[in-house]
Amino acid sequence: MRSLSADIQCAYASRDLSKAEEFKRRYQGAAAYGSYEAAIKSDQVDAVVIAVPPKYHLDLTLQALAAGKHVVLEKPALLTMADYETALAARNAAGKVIIVGENDHYKPLAVRLRKLLADDVIGDMLFGHFTTLAKMPKKADDWRNDESMAGGDAFFEEGIHWLHIAGSLGPKIVTIHGYRPPPRLDGPDKRIKSMLVAFKYDNGAAGALYYSREVPSLLRGLRWSKLFGRDGIITFESNGVFVLVRGKHWIPKVLFPGFKDIRGYQAMYRDFAHAIRTGGQPEMSLERAIEDQALMDQVYASL
Repeated sequence: MRSLSADIQCAYASRDLSKAEEFKRRYQGAAAYGSYEAAIKSDQVDAVVIAVPPKYHLDLTLQALAAGKHVVLEKPALLTMADYETALAARNAAGKVIIVGENDHYKPLAVRLRKLLADDVIGDMLFGHFTTLAKMPKKADDWRNDESMAGGDAFFEEGIHWLHIAGSLGPKIVTIHGYRPPPRLDGPDKRIKSMLVAFKYDNGAAGALYYSREVPSLLRGLRWSKLFGRDGIITFESNGVFVLVRGKHWIPKVLFPGFKDIRGYQAMYRDFAHAIRTGGQPEMSLERAIEDQALMDQVYASL
């Protein structure tokens, strides 16, 4: 947030005022509030970041909109399509901006991949192979172990970010199926932690996303993904460290999308501020998140 200090000044809210005050001190915030409701009602607050477990997202979003606030809604934004429709109606009635906190949409890797495909560097796309594997179990007391809080299993709570990447590169996913290996539910992390989704794009290409939080990986998360075309292949480190391009008119070349904002948060908040100033919609609007939710619904319906 420091790089956006000209546009955004932060305050902090917690059900424990001492925690809010600690964050205010640590990050040189403007204010601290001892409840979410106090922050939402404050005349000093223009926009609210909702970053609590998904179970509480809809209620806090409706409170914020009713109080005339813009909203940053952490992903997964809402639990059901009906919740999205309720939030969309409330947003339209309030005339405020909601941006869904899909920072992966804005990270330099995603921006570079979209440009490479738009520039047709690999010709007709045939396959997309997306890999996000790591052994990263949650502790027993983590709220994500409670599906009523998280909204679903590990893929619903976190895999939606990777599903968005797969579906946001240009071609649109039109059909999708999910496949679960037999779950292992012992240990402190009781969630179902693995999912394979297979899908078809509107350009005829096929794709697969391998998601797991119980498979060991190099450096606890270094992994490779690929886009295959008739004229070349794009290989990329899934977190965004590098991209290797072998395409038509391209000598094999390593690209570095960018480390300064590697997770995309700065670009996301710039888009949010721009939408507020102009009265337009951000790239990660509720409408765009509804597209991701529709894919998620298809995945779980297919199991």
